[in-house]
Amino acid sequence: MTVKDDWRAWLPEEKDLVFRSHVRQLEISYNMLSVSLDEALAFRQGGRLAKASLAVCVTPDLCNRFAHPLAALLWSLGEHAKHYGTIPNAVPLNPANFQGARGQRVALLNSLFCRVLLSERSQFLYKISTLGEMVDDLNHDFCAAATEIAGCTCLDAQAEWQAVDAAHYDLNTCLRESIVLLKSFLMALPDDELEPFQATVCTQMGVFKPRRLTFAQRLIRHRRMASIGGE
Repeated sequence: MTVKDDWRAWLPEEKDLVFRSHVRQLEISYNMLSVSLDEALAFRQGGRLAKASLAVCVTPDLCNRFAHPLAALLWSLGEHAKHYGTIPNAVPLNPANFQGARGQRVALLNSLFCRVLLSERSQFLYKISTLGEMVDDLNHDFCAAATEIAGCTCLDAQAEWQAVDAAHYDLNTCLRESIVLLKSFLMALPDDELEPFQATVCTQMGVFKPRRLTFAQRLIRHRRMASIGGE
């Protein structure tokens, strides 16, 4: 069996319900982020920079509400695989599927390690870990750039808009990779482990639950972090 075989295969009803439930939750969160960002980008392309800055100020919260459940799901997959020894099919990340330079670099390293050094089980765990770290980093990059744009209505902030666009693109790639991993994981998961897996997901969703920030709080936090980082 390969990843392609897993993707084409039918899941048993109970597993299919779990799969569709997680995918639906993530897709709804991602679509909310995308619609809001598309609106902001449309204002910018129309030369309405003040409206674009105002529209983008809601996207950091939406990005958090998408990225945290995705990171929680990835963490749950890895924890269950390590504890129970589940070994799903997995393929290395493809750098061509990422837009940002860091995403391409991380994907290239993942591809090299998986093809040369790692066992089948380690490949899955390493890919899960890599995607989880990427989601966290991309979420941070998106929120930082969007907050900078929202706090500056008079300038075009081209670099920040490019950063937001690239992070959004690569988060979508991480989502698609995670959905495929989830399907392969459920294909390999014994029936009696489905309930423990769901319990792990519920626990991690609580651990990774995002805290809602007001625009002012986000702006203050971002500027404070940027000052410390010397940016």
